[in-house]
Amino acid sequence: MEFKTFSDKQTKKIAASLFKEIAKSRPRTGKNALVIALSGDLGAGKTTFVQGFLRAAGVRKRIASPTFVLIKSYKFMYHIDCYRIKNPKELLDLGLKEILNNPKNIVLIEWAEKIRRILLKKTIWIKFRHGKKINERVLGI
Repeated sequence: MEFKTFSDKQTKKIAASLFKEIAKSRPRTGKNALVIALSGDLGAGKTTFVQGFLRAAGVRKRIASPTFVLIKSYKFMYHIDCYRIKNPKELLDLGLKEILNNPKNIVLIEWAEKIRRILLKKTIWIKFRHGKKINERVLGI
């Protein structure tokens, strides 16, 4: 599935729609968290997508990429940024395994390709890239 957006507002709207679909169809059972891996170009909309997703989930505080703190928690939602990660073990040391093992959690991971080998098999991957037109972004799910 592929989406094209031409503004932050459109990217956030797609993210909010995805959250709503997940919220109405996802049972809170199972063994693991729901993981949404965001990969792709710098400045292609990954953080904007997370902002739209978390707003739709009811998060009201400021949502910024956790580039320097690596993991931010919003109740049962986690926002992880792997841009600065050199070794996936860095996140394991911060409790990623426990986060992924809780079926109540929803985990959004920017730059997830850097930790691909430690992610769950059922991870949802969204690839972000710049489109041909100015401000155009392409999201492939």
